Amino acid sequence: MFTGYKCFNKGLVNRYGIKFEIGKIYHCDKEIKFGNDGHGFHVCKRLEDTLRYFDAMQAEVDICLVECYGKCDEQADDYYGYYDMYSFEYMIIKKILTREEIINYGLSLSGEQVERFISLFKLTKEEIDIFKYKFQKESLTLKFLSYYQEGNKNAFNDNTKNTKKKKLWYNYLGGKNERTSY
Repeated sequence: MFTGYKCFNKGLVNRYGIKFEIGKIYHCDKEIKFGNDGHGFHVCKRLEDTLRYFDAMQAEVDICLVECYGKCDEQADDYYGYYDMYSFEYMIIKKILTREEIINYGLSLSGEQVERFISLFKLTKEEIDIFKYKFQKESLTLKFLSYYQEGNKNAFNDNTKNTKKKKLWYNYLGGKNERTSY
């Protein structure tokens, strides 16, 4: 049994318009393969990685704790640093995470993981302040907050040591502060 995270549009609706329910066992009877042309229930080991597939900066989403089992296909995207993504034969949605649980999860992260979370999940003003306080000694994380959460387009326009990382994120997001649909 694998426990991980899956993101849905608000109302537990997936990208294809299918509505899901908490506690129900879902089964895929096609060949299990990860990706846009694959089949199975796509889940991630880390919550912030599920946000890659939904625009949680512009729309409300449901992030769920799920359990999966059966046949599995594992995927990694070394270029962008996404690992431990899976497609499973069976899935059960255990619960929809509350906003407080999601924010506490984000606050428990560090380094690239918290920066990925900040760049993909819309925070309220109060939540931004909490993140700023928690990461006050992390200059790159503060720049991510400024750029992605507060819209400061000049946040990265200085000579930081992490130029390669910021360029990768900037290029990944298409050179703008929005997500590309998958």
